[in-house]
Amino acid sequence: MLCCFSFIACKSSFVIVNNNIEEKSQLKADVVYLASDELEGREIGTKGEELAAEYLAKRMKEIGLIPKGEDGYYQHFKIHLKSNPHASAPAPGDPIINGRNVIGMLDRGADKTLVIGAHYDHLGYGKEGSLHVGEKAIHNGADDNASGVAAMLLLAERFKNSDLNHNILFIGFSGEEKGLWGSKHFVNNATIPLPSIEAMFNLDMVGRMRDKRLSIHGNGTSPLWNDAIAKADNGFVYSFSPSGIGPSDHTSFYLVNIPVLFFFSGQHSDYHKPTDDSDKINYVGIQEIVNLMQGVILNVDRKKEIPFTKTKDESTQTPDFKVTLGVMPDYMYTGKGMRIDAVLEDRPAIKADIMAGDVVIQMGELEIFDMMSYMKALAEFEPGTTVDVVIKRGETEMEKKVTFEPKN
Repeated sequence: MLCCFSFIACKSSFVIVNNNIEEKSQLKADVVYLASDELEGREIGTKGEELAAEYLAKRMKEIGLIPKGEDGYYQHFKIHLKSNPHASAPAPGDPIINGRNVIGMLDRGADKTLVIGAHYDHLGYGKEGSLHVGEKAIHNGADDNASGVAAMLLLAERFKNSDLNHNILFIGFSGEEKGLWGSKHFVNNATIPLPSIEAMFNLDMVGRMRDKRLSIHGNGTSPLWNDAIAKADNGFVYSFSPSGIGPSDHTSFYLVNIPVLFFFSGQHSDYHKPTDDSDKINYVGIQEIVNLMQGVILNVDRKKEIPFTKTKDESTQTPDFKVTLGVMPDYMYTGKGMRIDAVLEDRPAIKADIMAGDVVIQMGELEIFDMMSYMKALAEFEPGTTVDVVIKRGETEMEKKVTFEPKN
């Protein structure tokens, strides 16, 4: 599919404006297939993951990307698990999981390359990592992360006829849900010279945008990012996190000193549940995020270099807590307190009549200002402890008695 796009050039910047109907149709086709029951949740090492990889390779070939794996578009890897968690290494009889990254390139003959990545694996039937309570069910992962894969493919369509100063490497990672397995393997066994990679753009859960609210992580990893985002902006309400460390594949690249940007449209109650299905995806929202990313990339493509900046490793400062409130925080909330995006079934919050949309402002004697103070407060409590939790529901403050449960 030949896709034309338009842009507004203003003050040496690119602002992309495109919500093409044909693009939306292809986005939907990609998400619907990847999130279909036929793929059984795309868990790494399963037939469903293999089918997803084949589909991704086929789409890359259709777009005209050059194979850049070690086996055509595929980069195979093996993970040897330890049956005994206390053992220093796997034993000969321990299970081996086979995975594959899917890699294609727009080769412009340049010395420098940009990476656009998205993981395509998910949770299968939800044995590990699921938040579902009930009978075993397929976790289709439409937002997590068929949406990111579809957006990556759309960017490949957008850029395939562009005159760029960088090559662009597109990577579908597997094993992200198990611990960034595929992206770790790639940076340790890159199929192009690793020093040639100037930046990595990661798409993970970009399919449920609401009110044009968008979270971008890693904007502190290069001094170019904030200006490039501002020049490409088309009316988003942003939540920024400067750190290059986060729970997705960009982390693997940041840790080898590559600037990163991670795009995320927000948490929701279907996260890691069988209800994360394709009929809930905001396809126009994906197009708007792709518009922004395209503008950011065009704005930095003309730069001689994209400098790397080391950021504070926030993961090393995350408090160690043993208990859970049983909620999904709103990571894009910028007001005082910790706003709840969703409450989990049969957990402390819902038992205490705490609801999605409530803002936690105090736990026991501890005031809650933001996400970090919330996590620090959780670290002060033991399982079974009952405390008064103060919330704001609209403009009304309420006090709820919460009995904490173990985190796992």
